[in-house]
Amino acid sequence: MPTAPASQDRPILIVPYMWIGDFVRCHSVVKVLRARWPERPVDLLTNSLCAPLIDHMPGVRKGIEWNLPRKRLPLGEHHALADRLRRENYGTALVMLRTWKSALAPFLAGIPERTGFIGEGRLWLINDVRFGERQLVRMIDRCGALALPKGAPLPTEWPMPEIVVPEMELVQWRARRGLISDTSPIVALAPGAVGPGKKWPTENYAELAKALAQDGVTVWILGGPLEKELAADIIRHAGNGIRDLTGNDLRDAIIALKGADLAVTNDSGLMHISAAIGTPTIGIFGPTDPQLWGPLNPLAAVIEPERPFARDRSTSEILPDRVIEIARRLLKITGPAQ
Repeated sequence: MPTAPASQDRPILIVPYMWIGDFVRCHSVVKVLRARWPERPVDLLTNSLCAPLIDHMPGVRKGIEWNLPRKRLPLGEHHALADRLRRENYGTALVMLRTWKSALAPFLAGIPERTGFIGEGRLWLINDVRFGERQLVRMIDRCGALALPKGAPLPTEWPMPEIVVPEMELVQWRARRGLISDTSPIVALAPGAVGPGKKWPTENYAELAKALAQDGVTVWILGGPLEKELAADIIRHAGNGIRDLTGNDLRDAIIALKGADLAVTNDSGLMHISAAIGTPTIGIFGPTDPQLWGPLNPLAAVIEPERPFARDRSTSEILPDRVIEIARRLLKITGPAQ
């Protein structure tokens, strides 16, 4: 029986997309690798934005945090990252992106097995070249295929991502943020999104927040610094019972989603986090197809424009009353998490 290559006794590095939703999807890839090689540690390259997710992903040994610029090529930084990777003695690197820059540091680090799809003239950087990426419509199929042997059929179902937040971490976070008194049902709103037509109008989120607050629900608004203004607009319209929890640290949103009884989100990274935590989640979709871009984890409800799918659909076609009715119905079913 042939022995495994020496590289297959060494840790594995995943070089993922650094968008939050795709980063969460990569936890399915971690699970596939851990099932295939139980003794090999799995690490993820990460940027500062996604780094807090690492602490809540079972099966990930650690993150290698490095903020490389997207629109320029600082060779010195790539060499410095390669030195960092070399010290970890990786045997395999799975490079999810098709760009040649994403494969440069693993190549410079001398990682013996570098797996990725063909793309951007990088045949000399990737030595386990895969083909057929464009035939794979879903992002999870593209990422997951790299964790399988070359030519292996895709599974009918991928393992679902998990984001695990210990209960004590939630308790301590609520105490630090002065949220212990929030004992009524909690709905987390994530009004941010990237891309035209994906952001449900702020005034609609405000109508939702106002209706929930009148029902006695506590509303937490989540997001990054770019959502701070959206939160202020919602609070001005909805009044008391609304808390602005937007900020610079993704960890706040992760823990808040653990503490919520229901989340209402656009098609965004926070939707993927909420679903992976297991919080009942309403996903609002417009120009993206939830069958292709929704999370692997089940959503409590998917809300789309009523006309058939088309790329020019917008979330603005979805009226607030429709979301309010579904949120109220789900709150009656789920009840408070406390």
